[in-house]
Amino acid sequence: MVDVIQRLRASVASVYLGNANAVDRLICCLIAGGHTLIEDVPGVGKTVLAMALARSVDCDFTRLQLTPDLLPSDLLGVSIFDRDTSDFDFKKGPIFTNVLLADEVNRASPRTQSALLEAMNEASVSVDGVTRALEQPFMVIATQNPHDFEGAYALPENQLDRFLMRIGVGYPDAEAEADVLLRRPATTTLPDVEPVLSRDEVIALREQAQRVHVERSLVEYIVALAAATREHEELRFGLSPRGGLALAQAARATAVMAGRDYCIPEDILSNLLAVCSHRVAVKQQYENGDGKSAERALEHAASRVASPV
Repeated sequence: MVDVIQRLRASVASVYLGNANAVDRLICCLIAGGHTLIEDVPGVGKTVLAMALARSVDCDFTRLQLTPDLLPSDLLGVSIFDRDTSDFDFKKGPIFTNVLLADEVNRASPRTQSALLEAMNEASVSVDGVTRALEQPFMVIATQNPHDFEGAYALPENQLDRFLMRIGVGYPDAEAEADVLLRRPATTTLPDVEPVLSRDEVIALREQAQRVHVERSLVEYIVALAAATREHEELRFGLSPRGGLALAQAARATAVMAGRDYCIPEDILSNLLAVCSHRVAVKQQYENGDGKSAERALEHAASRVASPV
């Protein structure tokens, strides 16, 4: 499967010329069966990265631009009365897809944001008292601007927890930025991207990730890391058991990307910040305004836990 992943990585990188680590994080979430929140300032390629991945897999893809006036029914769908049958006919919303790009998710109202919760957690939606399953594979890739931007609503903690990873892309280096200006890949390359991964291959990768062996000592390592965050003096609350499950899930997917059927400590540590930084909260007196306080506290907590040999 390593060659399949390499094809996917190359396809995404042909359009998105920025942070290679962000590409791997997004692919890791796809394999792990999780959702991704891409957070950064406007104009650094968040949407391009998400669309490049979506176009590289042979699955249904929907892009939804979230706005303050968007209603939950605009996302989930609505029942319309049919005069011919004298019954209500359900019209599916854009969430009935395989890969949903929710662009600028924090510009939607909290009510609309909450409509994503059931879909992200249960892979189903309930409308008019009827629960409808979503097709597999299902993945939400959401982008958001920093919450202190004009017109942005901060995502609540319970919704943040549904994202397997929160990643940033950052500014590209000088060479990559020059390539973006010369090649303009978003308009010249992106429309021509062909799928390099089938729906069945995505499902097979996810099944393979579930079979990856996590040795008992690594499970105890994750539990010890979670305990260290709960006891850390700078954190209001630490990593929950669901956060520990997410860390193990990401570690399994990382092992698959490396061509292994077992996890090693590096699979856990390499995902710690992306998986856990949005699942902990820093005490107000330790916030310094640069958005990195949680990551520093996590690194400090991890340094107190001995890695398995």
